[in-house]
Amino acid sequence: MPVKGTIGNLTFYKSQDGYLIREKGGIDAQRIATDPAFQRTRENGAEFGRAGKAGKVFRNSVRALAKNASDSKMVSRITKNMHSVLKEDTTNPRGLRTVTDGNIELLDGFEFNKNGKLTTTLYAPFSVTIDRVTGTLSVNIPAFIPANMIAAPGGATHFRINAAGTEVDFAEGKFTVDIQSTEQLPMEEPLDAAVDLEASVTANSTLPLFVLIGIEFFQEVNGELKPLLNKAFNVLAVVKVSTP
Repeated sequence: MPVKGTIGNLTFYKSQDGYLIREKGGIDAQRIATDPAFQRTRENGAEFGRAGKAGKVFRNSVRALAKNASDSKMVSRITKNMHSVLKEDTTNPRGLRTVTDGNIELLDGFEFNKNGKLTTTLYAPFSVTIDRVTGTLSVNIPAFIPANMIAAPGGATHFRINAAGTEVDFAEGKFTVDIQSTEQLPMEEPLDAAVDLEASVTANSTLPLFVLIGIEFFQEVNGELKPLLNKAFNVLAVVKVSTP
């Protein structure tokens, strides 16, 4: 039986050419942690880890919506965006830069699902307001005809619009979120009134605030509305960011 695994400094592995042996390589972890020559490596690692943690907090703040409206690369894309935010920090030295002191407004426009983008799904105009004093985050969409203004996936008979207001403390890893949604609305019937969704977070907050808009699609089967089995085209995007 072929050997697979590591013995001493030798690693036995299977490749397309059969079973091969190679010596263990790489740089000793202790050297990376202490050698001055790897100072930049340590700085990059610390900041990338910080960006990853910030991305996780942000994802968790809207997990209820993101779990049904995200692509397979969403986690890595958020981490990359958080790293870009962190690199805009001009307060702290390299290696100690944080998302909190970076340019958080770079997250404006982030799409959780590359397969179902808000910009190519909802064509009705909308407005977003953030009132920090009251902690009110509002989304308004004037009455529109869904069949004309929403690019729905095949089989969708109904849709629901979600609005999330979230307040995120990246330093402490905490958040406050409020999600408001419409009823499940028919695709083929004009809306009689505007969509007004109002979320609430902490009044007079000193933390970053985010407003997101999401759209979920449903199919009517035997008189019951069920989420489309293919959730690939559900939408969730950041539409407004407010920093203190």
